[in-house]
Amino acid sequence: MSRKKKDRTKSAPAKKHDVVDVIWENIKSLLIAIVLAMIIKTSAVEAYKIPSGSMEDTLLIGDFLIANKFIYGARLPLVNWRLPSIREPEQGDVVIFKYPGDRVTNYIKRCVAVGEQTVEVKDKVVYVDGKIFENPPGSKFTNPRIRHRNSAGDNTPDNWGPYRVPRDSYFMMGDNRDHSSDSRFWGPVHEDLILGEAIFIHWSWGPDKNAPGVSAADPLSVPRLFVYNGAHFFERVRWGRLLNIIR
Repeated sequence: MSRKKKDRTKSAPAKKHDVVDVIWENIKSLLIAIVLAMIIKTSAVEAYKIPSGSMEDTLLIGDFLIANKFIYGARLPLVNWRLPSIREPEQGDVVIFKYPGDRVTNYIKRCVAVGEQTVEVKDKVVYVDGKIFENPPGSKFTNPRIRHRNSAGDNTPDNWGPYRVPRDSYFMMGDNRDHSSDSRFWGPVHEDLILGEAIFIHWSWGPDKNAPGVSAADPLSVPRLFVYNGAHFFERVRWGRLLNIIR
């Protein structure tokens, strides 16, 4: 009888030790998963949401896309070192980059010209090194009026340049040419600001002007929106855009 009690007393610390080991192993697995997720997010692929119509109809408001950050030379987290690139951005690439104006906000535009090429816009037609840059299939013009230069010869979005792109920089334009804030307005994008190339649309959620708004003053606004989105889920998802390759 006393031997059984003694055996139970000895086994208790072992069980407690086993529980600690299990908890520690789970914590380590979670930390490893978090670190790997951060490395993948910062250096390989990342998801982005389209907030504006500057790339219509190639990309629409509410499109969620996956970008390849590795192809242009991904940056390692914390140390901010750039890995060797597979290739540099090329004409026609849809590129995600940091807005040169604040170096923080993510922008997405099409690369029209690379360093040391000359860009000119004549009556809405884009020329690169004297050759027409063909409009992408999803591009559009919404303003039929052509904005000409004034008597002083100042640039307009429709008649602009010629401009030689600096070395190690890129000239970006939106596919929605009449409604795009791009390199015509704020200049070229230096290679240090390049983040990645847009690959495909993984989700597309259409705007709905009838959707209820969210307000911090109204605690019920969030569940109200949740219920509304659930009821209109199949209507708001743009099913035909899912997994579309971005060209």
